[in-house]
Order: sequence, then C-alpha cells, then structure tokens
Amino acid sequence: MKLKTKPYVEWFRDSSPYINAHRQKTFVLYLGGEVFTHSNFENIVSDIALLNSLGVRLVLVHGATPQIDSYLEKHNINCRYHNDARITDDDTQICVEDAVGRLRLQIEARLSMGLINSPMHGAEIKVISGNFIKAKPLGIHDGVDYLHSGELRSVDTITISKQLEDGAIILLSPIGYSLTGEIFNLCSMELATGVAIALSADKLIYFGSNRGVLNENEQVISELQPTDLHRLIEAHGSHEGSPNGSPNGLRADTVKQLRLADTACQAGVSRCHLISFAEDGALLEEMFTRDGSGTQVCMESYEQIRSATVEDVGGIIELIRPLEEKGILVRRSRELLETEVDRFTVIIRDGMIVGCTSLYPYNGKGELACLATHPDYRNSDRGELLLRSVERDAKELGLTELFVLTTQSAHWFKERGFVAGDLADLPAERKLLYNFQRNSSVFCKRL
Repeated sequence: MKLKTKPYVEWFRDSSPYINAHRQKTFVLYLGGEVFTHSNFENIVSDIALLNSLGVRLVLVHGATPQIDSYLEKHNINCRYHNDARITDDDTQICVEDAVGRLRLQIEARLSMGLINSPMHGAEIKVISGNFIKAKPLGIHDGVDYLHSGELRSVDTITISKQLEDGAIILLSPIGYSLTGEIFNLCSMELATGVAIALSADKLIYFGSNRGVLNENEQVISELQPTDLHRLIEAHGSHEGSPNGSPNGLRADTVKQLRLADTACQAGVSRCHLISFAEDGALLEEMFTRDGSGTQVCMESYEQIRSATVEDVGGIIELIRPLEEKGILVRRSRELLETEVDRFTVIIRDGMIVGCTSLYPYNGKGELACLATHPDYRNSDRGELLLRSVERDAKELGLTELFVLTTQSAHWFKERGFVAGDLADLPAERKLLYNFQRNSSVFCKRL
C-alpha cells in the first residue's frame, strides 16, 4: 500500500537540493519603491527572513521613486528629467534624502520584527547599512547638468563580505558618497546591478510589477539565454514598452531589467531573475522549485541535453519505472542500465532527469529505445529534442536507418516520419530478441 504524502511534506523534500545549493551563496535583491506600499510586502519580508535563516547571504538594494515623488509633491517642487534620469537640484536633493532616510528606517523596522505566532518570530536579523557605496556625478550630457544625480563609482566589497559572513543582511539605499563628502542620488536598479557584479553574486533578483517576461499567450517565459534575450530587447527598443505588460510589448521597467540582467550575466553574475512583488511566495517558488515563478536570465541553460553517465542511472530508473510498471517500456534492471548507460541520452533540468532515450546500433541500422519524458514536462517538445539528438548520433555512426518497437506510441512516431514495418525489417540479431508476448509494432525511418 502506497502511503499518501501531504503536499507540503513533498514540497519541502523537493526543495532540499536547493536549500543545500543556496547555502552561503550571495543573492542581491532589488526592491523598487513601489514594493513597500504593496500589501504583499509583509510576506516578502518573511521570505527574506527565511532565506537568511537558511544561510543565504543577502544584499537588499531598495528604490524610493514613489516616496521621493510624494515628498516633491508635498513641497510643490516640480522635478525635471532628461533621458529618463532625474535631475536632482538642491531642493530635490533635500526631498531625496528625507524620503530615502525615512524609508530605510521603515525597512529596518520591518526586518527587526519578531512577534510570536508570526513568520518573523525568533529571526533576530542583523541589518547593516552604511557608506559602502562610493559615487560620482553624472555630470553634463547634451548640455544638461544632472547636478546631484550620480552613478556608482565603487563598492566596499571587503566590508560587505565580512558582514555577510557574520550572517547580517546588507541594506543599501539609492545613495552614494563622494570622496569630497557629497551625497548623490543614484538609480536603484543600476545600483543593484553594479553591486551584484562587484560582489560576483550568485544571483541578482529584480522584483517587478509583473511575472517576468510573458510570451504571446501571456505565459511566463521561464528562461532567457543571450540570443533570445537580445532579440527580445531589440524588438522593444530602448524606451518602448506596454504599460500593462501585455504580450504586444514589455513594460519599460521590464526592458530595463532585461538590459541590466544581460550586463550582469556578461560580467559574471551566474543568474538573474525577474519576479513579481505582487505574487505571494514568488521569491520562494523561484528559488526552491525547478520551474520557478518568473523569468531567469542566464548565459547557459539550466536544462541541458547530453550523454548519460553512471551517475545518471538512478535518475533514469526513477523516470522510466512508472512506464515499465504500465507495460509501456520493457523492464530494465539497474545492472543492465549500468552496463548500457553509454547508449543513453538524457535531458537534465536543474539536476533532475526529465527525459531520456537510447540508441543501439545493428549493422547499419539503429534501434531507438526507452524514449521517455517526465509527466510534468510532456507536451513541450522534449521528446522531439531527444529524437533529433539520436538521429544526429546515428548519422555520425554511419547508420542509414532508425527503427523502434512500440506498443502505445505508434502515432507519435508516424507523425515524425516513421513508417510501419514488420519483423523482416529488423536486423537478424534483433529478431532473436523480439518479445512475441509484447507483440510490439515495428516502425522504421530512413536517415
């Protein structure tokens, strides 16, 4: 009798590889000013506390645009912009300092909470802020003086790293200091990216107003690599974007996040993530599940197709065993798989085998066998990828034809160019191994 596992128990077990993988890794989290006025902010704080308790080294970079705008409106100050950057004059600078200082105190207060019966109970988080950011003025562009608006000059990585090693969370505001004692107003999103690069962070996570990047069917694109990323950015121009994030275009802030994520990855940040600040649990889902909640930007895919090794045998068994029990695949023992594993090709998704197949050559012909994909990843062309991989391998071996024996997948193979055959089409030595009890149909395909 198979025991019924509670969903949260199963989720916790599935998350354990990520818990181990993320421990002592450095994550830089960007939270724009709009995050702190949203009802989900309390949940985000709880999730940040959880990451800290699991040993993740956290740097939080916060924005303050709506808070600054509120101060400017309160004091009847009209702020000017040029090339989407705020021109920070003396009056505006006072509002920037007041808004940023007040918001920083509020964030520290939230991270200091420890009420009984709350997710923060017992957290005892140390939050460290300071003059870790050196800045320089943006200067004059197109004849426009940006005054107190600046850009990142350097990051005190040594001090930050020491605090992170001590278990503290680093909180950075969009403020930088010059060697002459001046204070500059910085773009928070660019600051987060620069800090992640300086620290060689393992992850840079942008909280945004939507669930990453959506495709034409309004589904989240879970991963973007350089080619697709550049094509997407170019298609939307430098300042274009749909205000509602519809499939007809991207929001301007999302396009900017993609551009900065590309810069970060090119500079050595392993992975960047675009997730929603409005979706409860988005951070945990992105960090502790294979499919995540948003869009991941990386230089190399976290899903790869490659030749199998002995270390993959356990994963292959876990994948094909349910199909063997249903009689769809021929049962294979672990010993047989270990001796034949070099015949297998697998698809690995973040450490999990989600697809496999094998190729057995027979005198100019090759048998395609044990084609399987994980139930959660079917209807996504992974079977097609495995088939194409086997066809390439067969051609490299000089084989001229593929054949397959199947009991329940005849139409799938026919749709991909296989034609019905019979026992006479099998190589002589393969005929001797034919299982008449299974009565499998034979299909062949010329290469």
